[in-house]
Amino acid sequence: MKRIVLGLLAATAMVLPAFAADVQPAILYDLGGKFDKSFNEAAYHGAEKFKTETGTPYVEFEVSNASQREQALRRFAEDGHNPIVMAGFAWEDALKKVAAEYPDLNFAIIDDAVDLPNVRSLVFKENEGSYLVGIMAAMASKSKKVAFVGGMDIPLIRKFECGYVGGAKSAGATDVIQNMTGDTPAAWNDPAKGGEIAKTQIDQGADVVYAAAGGTGVGVLQAAADAGKLGIGVDSNQNGLQPGKVLTSMLKRVDVAVYTAFMDGKNGTFKGGVENLGLKEGGVDYAMDDNNKALVTAEMKAAVEKAKADIIAGTVKVHDYTADNACPY
Repeated sequence: MKRIVLGLLAATAMVLPAFAADVQPAILYDLGGKFDKSFNEAAYHGAEKFKTETGTPYVEFEVSNASQREQALRRFAEDGHNPIVMAGFAWEDALKKVAAEYPDLNFAIIDDAVDLPNVRSLVFKENEGSYLVGIMAAMASKSKKVAFVGGMDIPLIRKFECGYVGGAKSAGATDVIQNMTGDTPAAWNDPAKGGEIAKTQIDQGADVVYAAAGGTGVGVLQAAADAGKLGIGVDSNQNGLQPGKVLTSMLKRVDVAVYTAFMDGKNGTFKGGVENLGLKEGGVDYAMDDNNKALVTAEMKAAVEKAKADIIAGTVKVHDYTADNACPY
């Protein structure tokens, strides 16, 4: 396996054009791959925007199993790539080791915090964006029963769930059916199981289903559309996956996080530390486009915009979730 991974990385490096002298960026995706239509793909779009605007190429790597993480990250560091961005909390252990060994390089991790001076930790207030789409779900629901399908059962996904439940109940939902896909990384890339869970929730009366499950969510949105119900996407704008059947998508601006990290590296302004990005910081939001505009009424839009303004102003608090502080809704 070691030889295979090194060969893949070496081949990637060989086909890339020469880097600009001041920046050699790299991005490492999480399980599910860069075209998962969700979290990883948002990261990819941020990297692509940087390349398009600056003409500076970047290298990338998609892990297929957890054993590849440290080796891939170390290889990029040995080759002098800078900054190196990792999409996903699962990179934390590898990053702690490698970043400490390469203090002159800049690293960024999305969805976790690593306390090293050369690491930028980018975390999001997913509960705030999920609160908004919860309001929309309840207002669009005829049964007043809505549902949530999470990916891997971890505190991060419980944040999505908690905010969604709070928003839905604030707007009149009587029941929020909640299920997780699994407790291993395989939960991020199982559309078939996601679809099965969504079908069960719909059979229980839910008519709007929110998926926060990476590539698994594609199956959730498909199942909702097939049943004549509404889905809600996550991370990237997934409204176009089932046009007219996706109420909205909770946007998590991973693309902006990657783009900014690359650009700061190029401009020499990269700084470490923790950035916690919510509605106020433009880190989360909800998606509107031609695919869902007919589904969102003026009343619904007004309610969501009011909630958004109240959250930013601090007059409405959206509860978080941690392992020690369960969701109070």
